[in-house]
Amino acid sequence: MKKTLTILGFLTFLPAGVALADDDCFVPMADWQPRDAVSRLAEQNGWTVRRIKIDDGCYEIDGRDAEGLRIEVTVHPETLQVIEFEYEDDDDRRNKDRARDREGGNND
Repeated sequence: MKKTLTILGFLTFLPAGVALADDDCFVPMADWQPRDAVSRLAEQNGWTVRRIKIDDGCYEIDGRDAEGLRIEVTVHPETLQVIEFEYEDDDDRRNKDRARDREGGNND
């Protein structure tokens, strides 16, 4: 009992983000934005959507960015805030960079 109270006491002093530092979304479905809003978010960012699915309670966009690279974007269902953005295949990025270098278009 004493150990439980000590742990609970410690957790009350942690910021909320630290206590829930995972990429799961815990939002009642009634508070979710519609899929159309997720599609509009993707369009505004120049992403081409292949699929929008639900994973761990979050929206997940599978598609391509404006340069044609495969992406997976995790979006909070209520706020539409991007939680995670990752490139699916680093080979796509390397191949695209190599092609750009061969064409003399690398302006970094």
